[in-house]
Amino acid sequence: MKLFYTDHFELPLPDGHRFPMSKYRLLRDRVVSNPVHASDVLLVPNAVSRHQLGLAHCDSYIDRVLAGSLSEQEMKRIGFPWSEKMVERSLRSSGATLAAARAAMSEGLAVNMAGGTHHAMRDAGEGFCVFNDAAVTIRTLLDEQTIGSALVVDCDVHQGNGTAHIMGTDPNVFTFSIHGAKNFPLRKHPSSLDVDLPDGTTDQPYLDALESALHQCDAAGPFDLMIYLAGADPFENDRLGRLKLTKAGLSARDQMVLAFAKERKIPTAIAMAGGYAFDIHDIVDIHAQTIAIASQLSRS
Repeated sequence: MKLFYTDHFELPLPDGHRFPMSKYRLLRDRVVSNPVHASDVLLVPNAVSRHQLGLAHCDSYIDRVLAGSLSEQEMKRIGFPWSEKMVERSLRSSGATLAAARAAMSEGLAVNMAGGTHHAMRDAGEGFCVFNDAAVTIRTLLDEQTIGSALVVDCDVHQGNGTAHIMGTDPNVFTFSIHGAKNFPLRKHPSSLDVDLPDGTTDQPYLDALESALHQCDAAGPFDLMIYLAGADPFENDRLGRLKLTKAGLSARDQMVLAFAKERKIPTAIAMAGGYAFDIHDIVDIHAQTIAIASQLSRS
């Protein structure tokens, strides 16, 4: 299985910043040291092109990001300070999901060890998301006619408002988001299917809701590609999550989603999405668990 990483483009964020950027470096270290991944291949992705970005984002927004001319309000909405490294990382992170999707088309499964930037909209960034990697990937592959349809399964604890905003009512793309009802973002753009969960939702109710929703996704298929946002933030000790899933529950979630795709022979690209646990090692545990499950499934 191919794993794409961008942690060498790590951003220098101030102490106390809510986004745990170092989780990506720690995750790669964990994966490299795990014998489960002995036959997996780690690769650095290319950046997406300006043309590819423009399939999902408007030209004026792209120009402002690339030139560093975003307003103070726009940067506050994103949550990162602008820098050349921020731009490069954002381009490479979208490139990693695109590369993972291409690899999945021939091999079944592949992973972006970052990505999942689902709050980025057509004309704005938001919530630590600059460009929407899932939307850029799907629009690119549709434009090339590499695929004719796609499914987004978004299991980040926050609703995928940016993906829903960009995809709109595109009949070739089905967007599914399962998330906390009262969590960020305040304004939720409607996905093809949204499952809103109350604060404090635990493992079994979450898994029951997910299973039911996947049946609805299945009815909307078939699909040529699935992008799975495997957020670590539904975890019970996440600072921003408000749900109460255990690591075992998150493992069951990953197994359910990936088994769904495998049974239907849907090529799947996985992105890590959010994770804000008090202990950064919990975030790394959850992301590493997702990747290990995918690696084992790719060989079965």
